[in-house]
Amino acid sequence: MKACVLYSGGKDSSLIAVILTKLGYEVELVTINFGIFDSFKPAAKSASALGFKHLVFKADKKILENATDIIINDGFPNNGINYIHKEALDLVSRDYNVVADGTRRDDRIPKLKGNEINSLEGRQNVEYITLRGFGHKTINNLSDVLFEVKKESTSMENNSDYEIEIRYLINEIEGESASSKIFPSHIQSRVVGWKNKI
Repeated sequence: MKACVLYSGGKDSSLIAVILTKLGYEVELVTINFGIFDSFKPAAKSASALGFKHLVFKADKKILENATDIIINDGFPNNGINYIHKEALDLVSRDYNVVADGTRRDDRIPKLKGNEINSLEGRQNVEYITLRGFGHKTINNLSDVLFEVKKESTSMENNSDYEIEIRYLINEIEGESASSKIFPSHIQSRVVGWKNKI
């Protein structure tokens, strides 16, 4: 059975892709892009380094604009990121019966609540699979065994999260570097290859 993994190029989404492959799924890594910045390129490099098929799904720019408006009005990213993630899941659910992402137990965003998962599965007639039972420490331990990971400060060039195109649009609307007032700086972990392929 074919499975879509919403893919950022990070260790969480890479790990769920490996798990699903080992369970016998035909995994396709999908990065959502809204057409205003080529944020999918780091994810494409990571997917290629791991030998996975990678696709870019073009999404309606209006979704990005709505998420950006939410974030600007809130002054913080949580609600906007959750909104865009739900829209991304709905988008890929049109083409796949199994959809997955790298969200884990201790993530705050993006993350669906139990009733939202039930709604997604019921409305779209899909199976939704995550790392919900795994915590940060476990993900790090498993990733350290499997992947070569590059860690660096998040930038427009090394990240394929929704955040990148949102940052780009916020800076277009509010002025250069306005997004840095909303999004805290953090270290991005991007998978660059296998350490031990299983």
